[in-house]
Amino acid sequence: MRAALCQITSTPDPAANLAAVRSGVAAAARAGASLVLFPEATQCCFGVPLGPIAEPLDGPWASAVREIADEHGVLVVVGMFTPADDGRVFNTLLITGRGEHRGYDKIHLFDAFGFTESRTVAPGSELVTVTVDDLTLGLTTCYDVRFPELYRALAAQGAAALLVAASWGAGEGKREQWELLVRARALDATAWVLACGQADPGTPSKAPTGIGHSLVATPTGAIAASLGPTPDLLVVDIDPDSVTKTREAIPVLANRRL
Repeated sequence: MRAALCQITSTPDPAANLAAVRSGVAAAARAGASLVLFPEATQCCFGVPLGPIAEPLDGPWASAVREIADEHGVLVVVGMFTPADDGRVFNTLLITGRGEHRGYDKIHLFDAFGFTESRTVAPGSELVTVTVDDLTLGLTTCYDVRFPELYRALAAQGAAALLVAASWGAGEGKREQWELLVRARALDATAWVLACGQADPGTPSKAPTGIGHSLVATPTGAIAASLGPTPDLLVVDIDPDSVTKTREAIPVLANRRL
């Protein structure tokens, strides 16, 4: 399965960000990708009120992304915000194209490093997987990557590759943590991990606006490919046989007792 990671810099304008999705999907499709992964908060960057931005999965922004995915015959996974019943929003990954149109609501909210996501964002509770070209993918968002039990649970549901859409906050040691966590989760689940983050906007922000450095880790925790800090496209081929071989050699999922 060929996948593309579109590392972009979102703005506060959903229409401008939709244009970036359109050009990114077109480039990925030309490269032969079946899956196109965008960062968390692609619809709108953090640091602005999210309530006025949020819309349901059948709203105009998500529907436009579905049309783009259908036009190019790919599955698109992209970060957006949907309304929650309590007045907050959900931090949602839209999964659309190839007959799919649904969402994953981020389970672990970023109440860390001085940022309180839960003040305006409600947590999700459901694990989500999707199958592309006979490969089952598990969905996760940003802060989720710090919780290995989620990745093991998705692997137990059959996921051979795990997606991370992120808007990773900048700071001392944060790039090193990002890369270490992605590689560790690959080892925990003995699965591929495809981690696509927002590009570095180049200006300091209290909100987590991104550092770039999207990467793909193999089931043995090696970095198969990576990007720098600026907007870019990363195209990788995911080998499902390597998951089977790794799980036979390192059967941590089968051997775990807790």
